Amino acid sequence: MLTTPEKQISRADVGAEVADLNQMKWELSQLPAIDICDQMVQMTFEGRAIAFRLLRKDVATDVFEYFPSEIQEELISSLQAADVRHLVESMRPDDRAELFDELPARIVKRLLQQLSPAERQATATILGYAEGTAGRIMTTEYVQLRDGMTVGEALEKIRRSDEDKETIYYAYVIDDQRQLVRVVSLRQLLFTIPTTRIHDIASTRVIKAYTEMRQEEVAQIMKRYDLIAVPVVDRENRLVGIVTIDDMVDVLEEEATEDIQKLAGVSGGDEAALCSPKTTLRKRLPWLLGNIGLYLGAASAIAPFQHVISLVPVLAVVMPILSNASGNVGIQALSVTVRGLGVGEVTQSDTLKILRKELLAGLGTAVTLGAALALLSLVWAMPSERWVAIVAGLVMVINVFVAASLGTLLPMGLKRLKLDPALISGPLLTTTLDAVGFLTFLSLISLALKILG
Repeated sequence: MLTTPEKQISRADVGAEVADLNQMKWELSQLPAIDICDQMVQMTFEGRAIAFRLLRKDVATDVFEYFPSEIQEELISSLQAADVRHLVESMRPDDRAELFDELPARIVKRLLQQLSPAERQATATILGYAEGTAGRIMTTEYVQLRDGMTVGEALEKIRRSDEDKETIYYAYVIDDQRQLVRVVSLRQLLFTIPTTRIHDIASTRVIKAYTEMRQEEVAQIMKRYDLIAVPVVDRENRLVGIVTIDDMVDVLEEEATEDIQKLAGVSGGDEAALCSPKTTLRKRLPWLLGNIGLYLGAASAIAPFQHVISLVPVLAVVMPILSNASGNVGIQALSVTVRGLGVGEVTQSDTLKILRKELLAGLGTAVTLGAALALLSLVWAMPSERWVAIVAGLVMVINVFVAASLGTLLPMGLKRLKLDPALISGPLLTTTLDAVGFLTFLSLISLALKILG
């Protein structure tokens, strides 16, 4: 049984999991919600359903919010209607909206009808915004104050009615039209004389996000100004919610995962490591088949030169090295550029600076790789074919410059078109470079054969 978060609840069978329910209940109660989630994920379906019922209602809600969407749906189907209603009602609006995104529409409709009017409205508000925007990831639970309050009145209001808010570190001051006018920290409130008016201590320099702002931009704002929460306003500057740092951590992880997987050619960029083989096949196979289609271009570039390759056999050894080296250069440039755009390190106005840096670095890379390929060509070629080394080295230099340029300009171009830079995947770039490199290499070899022949 459990005594620490590291120990695992037995998975032998359901009987072992529920042999001592009182002991299990006590041991689960000693763990943080995230550790309870980790333990329950390892259980069987029946064991998880039983263990979940042993949790206190407030703990059960916290644990439920940590579960993967498939387990959340599984538990909803196994619980009684009253338990589901209490569980969903107790969730924070942003977490509830995220859950509803994953559930079938018929279940979402039923659960919405069971919510109280206030919670239904809060959830509907969040779901009304487009995915990936500040409005979709915000919570409607925040501390708001009136401009005319005193510090004492504000603290009393927070103690009386804001205990369940997601964060109380910042309080947002609104006017009679609900427009956001000021922000004040809990630190300021605690260390200010109670009779002082909020108006006199709250800052008018409010850093805020807008409901339609992309979540990546919100993350950059919070990172730049070291905020643990940022208010979200609509087009009329009315306060509608806040985005908290825990949501931003999830967003950054999601965006990083998406970019990494898209660069590798995984469709959607959201494949989980422990997903089903069917999901893996669905995510990867389309790109792999598409890559074969793309590589037909590179193969078509080689096809007319089969006679040339038969005359100079060393080409079959040199060409894979040319392809691999230039492809790696392109992926390196692509990865650095996409990452810089993703975290806000660079903007479209920095395109020429980045290109200049990549080309200058590419000069050293091109000379080194070109010399290496020329040397290898000399080693492998027969005496009568050693002139190939000069052509191979020259093409390597050309391809490295092309790779560095494409790895920089393609994601910048997509960003300018307001598309995701990660759409330029590694396989797509390397296939393009192969076609360019092989066509250039074999064309120069053909020209050299005619001159020497």
